[in-house]
Amino acid sequence: MRRLAVPSLFQHLRRPALTALSAVALLVASGVMTGAGTPAARAQALPSLGDGSGMTVAAERALGDSIARSIYRDPDYLDDPLLGDYLQSIWQPLLSAARSRGDVDPELADRLAWELMISRDRTVNAFALPGGYLGVNLGLLSVTETPQELASVLAHELSHVSQRHIARMISQQDRQAPWLIGAMILGALAAKSSVDAANAAIVGSQAVAAQTQLNFSRDMEREADRVGFGVLTTAGFPGEGFVSMFDKLQQASRLNDDGGFPYLRSHPLTTERIADMKARLPLVPARPVGPVLQAAATVTPDQEIHTMMSARARVMAENGPDRLQVWLRNGQEAKAGLGARYAAALAASRLGRHDQAEQLAAQVARQAGPAGQRHAEWLQLEVGLTALQQRGRSTPSAEWLTWRDRALASGTRAGLLLGAQAALASGVPREAAQRLHGWVIERPRDALAWQTLSRAEMAQGQRLRSVRAEAEARAAQLDWPGALERFRAAQALPAPDRSADPVELAIVDARAREMDQKVRELARKN
Repeated sequence: MRRLAVPSLFQHLRRPALTALSAVALLVASGVMTGAGTPAARAQALPSLGDGSGMTVAAERALGDSIARSIYRDPDYLDDPLLGDYLQSIWQPLLSAARSRGDVDPELADRLAWELMISRDRTVNAFALPGGYLGVNLGLLSVTETPQELASVLAHELSHVSQRHIARMISQQDRQAPWLIGAMILGALAAKSSVDAANAAIVGSQAVAAQTQLNFSRDMEREADRVGFGVLTTAGFPGEGFVSMFDKLQQASRLNDDGGFPYLRSHPLTTERIADMKARLPLVPARPVGPVLQAAATVTPDQEIHTMMSARARVMAENGPDRLQVWLRNGQEAKAGLGARYAAALAASRLGRHDQAEQLAAQVARQAGPAGQRHAEWLQLEVGLTALQQRGRSTPSAEWLTWRDRALASGTRAGLLLGAQAALASGVPREAAQRLHGWVIERPRDALAWQTLSRAEMAQGQRLRSVRAEAEARAAQLDWPGALERFRAAQALPAPDRSADPVELAIVDARAREMDQKVRELARKN
């Protein structure tokens, strides 16, 4: 994909000079800082930092949607089903635990997005955005060694959202001088065309509010630590994940201060904070109790799966061949571990060395234990699919076809989308379309599933359904103008295509009217 000439939104959010929350404050150009808010009082006995009275939940979600709309178009945005499913296996128990504790009340649960967004960036970072959107960099996945370390970061960021820290921060900014707010808005707008102009506008405004904002943010970080620790342990993850992750990041800050660890800058790690987490460990019950905890314990990711997904993140964050060559060599060593072998297979596939990739993927399957067998099989299916697409093999092996069929029937997003791509490549688009139809009916916000369905329908000559699926993919990413354009393109298809499926055409007409209304509403807000 072609890189944009201007810095991406992900790059702007991860700029070391800005915290995750202050970067969000720069995006208030949407003009949604009005209305009476809902108090953010929660069940745990923590000192109150105030509420989000300067911003309603609806306004926060509207701001989050506007930022998400830009992120979906960002070249660093990554929708990898395997990594996405793995993150969800950690995220969902945390979210359930937060609800059971009362950190996420029914209003927040229903009205915020609670969506994870992955960035290709190699820096060790995660950040909360307005409206319940959370960003996770591949660099963070790469350096975590256990599921609980990754879970500790997600629990911390989830707590920023549940405690409405972003709404509080924007309320704090709202109390600053009007010219300060204006300077931040100008900075956000200038970033679209010139990062230098954006910095010039932002630096002046930050200088005035720096100390106030810093103190406010430190209190938020302490609260996110404490609430996040409770969420982590309630979900059934070991509390040591917080301590080991903090220790790891603090060591990195001593050895590496080149900007590669912005999580350290936006989340200042102190001896006091680490000691606070250690002091809480003896207070955690030896065994989780209650239905929420028992359910969470059954889905806690296996260490083996984490090792493979961490290796996947490292490879997918790289574009240059030099580093891929290093991973390939490391994975070919006789004593290579499971993660090194997984990374080598994926690296070989990306380098076009398909025979080596298939051999290494087979070794991963032999090394993996029972918990990792499905991921090892999906790796074999993936590298075989890449070989099929690039070399044009006419007859896939019977074993590969079995992997394809099992993936399609797995009931998981990763298996379905990987299996659907394999079905398209092996000439059975109908199989893919049938599975995808049921999936998108239940999950209409899955843009990648709609895109894959569009290809499957086009392969069967179903042009109306294909164009409609394209439109739905754009709607799933909140691109109302783009969705409207594709729905209208579907309406303008020649008569044979339009009349072939009157029910589908009726759906297209109704959806076109919906998108037209959303485009009008968006124009009024802007």
